[in-house]
Amino acid sequence: MAATAKADTAAYLEPTWFKNAPALPAAKSISGENANSERQIANPALDPTEIDRTVKLYIGGKQARPDSGYSMEVRGRNREILGEVPLGNRKDIRNAVEAARKASGWAKTTAHNRAQILFYMAENLSQRRDEVAHRLSHAVGEAQASAEVNSGIERIFSYAAWADKFDGAVHNPPFRNIAIAMNEPIGTVGIICPQEVPLLGFLSLVLPVVAVGNTVIAVPSETYPLVTGDLYQLFDTSDLPGGVVNIVTGYSSQLLKVLAEHDDVDAIWCFADEASAFAAKSFSTGNLKQVFTNEGRAIDWFDVKQGEGRWFLHHATQVKNIWVPYGE
Repeated sequence: MAATAKADTAAYLEPTWFKNAPALPAAKSISGENANSERQIANPALDPTEIDRTVKLYIGGKQARPDSGYSMEVRGRNREILGEVPLGNRKDIRNAVEAARKASGWAKTTAHNRAQILFYMAENLSQRRDEVAHRLSHAVGEAQASAEVNSGIERIFSYAAWADKFDGAVHNPPFRNIAIAMNEPIGTVGIICPQEVPLLGFLSLVLPVVAVGNTVIAVPSETYPLVTGDLYQLFDTSDLPGGVVNIVTGYSSQLLKVLAEHDDVDAIWCFADEASAFAAKSFSTGNLKQVFTNEGRAIDWFDVKQGEGRWFLHHATQVKNIWVPYGE
């Protein structure tokens, strides 16, 4: 029992800095009516010769059109229209969960292989650094966009290194046994990504989950969900098996409820305002899934002490204790 308690205490602990983190502002609902009622402003930064991309959902390693057939507008810093993304619904979440379950073999691949795929992913994002930053800058500004891409590359490299090093431990109980504490993936994890950092927030939450062998259904930031187009191209070119990461765009408040109530989702991560954190806990009681939230507090995703590390890896794994008796 002593070994079990020691191995599991991390699930109930918080970093010291987190207790004093400021609260995030309450999320503002971005409804279709409000968006359509606002005057469209031309954006001179956009190249008029550039062809609009048709961004789709990413389910089972394939681009997919939304079940509803509807889309939502994405607006830039000055409220100019940057494009449209699919408006995901309950059916799209269900398809994404099924695809994630079918990709459960990801947990059985060796940690070394998972690490190699993540290293490859970082290299590919590095090759596309300028174009991804250029598109992202229309939503968050050039300085933040460049910082997000640079930090995102470093974050991928970091979790690629962690993939085969976040291992278990051997405990010595007070009798003739050894207890081997093994870190194992939870299964299928639903993730509501933070609004304020569309690219880095996505990578900071999805990567620790994927690195240890879980599969993911992610809802990207409503601030710039067009980042989905760059992400699924990145996954496709980095040998990531289909279904390991699934992306459903839409209104976070609506998709959060569907994900949290889904009985085939093993855990829910929600990094949004306090109301969303409370909703994630309330809606997830149906199958008592694990819940990991920011409690409505602000996290500096550019700070490696706050935005990455063991705190996230502990919540992405569960500990299996194997008791091995031995003689003289």
